[in-house]
Amino acid sequence: MNTSDFTETAVETKEQLVANLRRVIADAEDLLAATAGQTDSKMADLRARAKENLAVAREKLAEVRAAGRDRAIQAAEATDQYVHDNPWSSIGAAAAVGMLIGVLLGRR
Repeated sequence: MNTSDFTETAVETKEQLVANLRRVIADAEDLLAATAGQTDSKMADLRARAKENLAVAREKLAEVRAAGRDRAIQAAEATDQYVHDNPWSSIGAAAAVGMLIGVLLGRR
């Protein structure tokens, strides 16, 4: 899977999560409005809908977190492998970044 595939998946997942959370909020607002004097059966239906949508939103959020964690682990493993394969390049890059930070901090 390449970077654009990860980006596409993340955007789609984010949109689904936002849609699910919007439904949960809408159902919660309906539930609050229903408690103002509606019958028990309508309130029970609204509560059931809100509970179902909340469960879906929690599931999607857990999936997003897991996907993010998996991508972070993959990035860390790729970085580790690169450093092991190219130790001198990595040391040179780290030294250059350190010098740049030193120069920038020294100007203040």
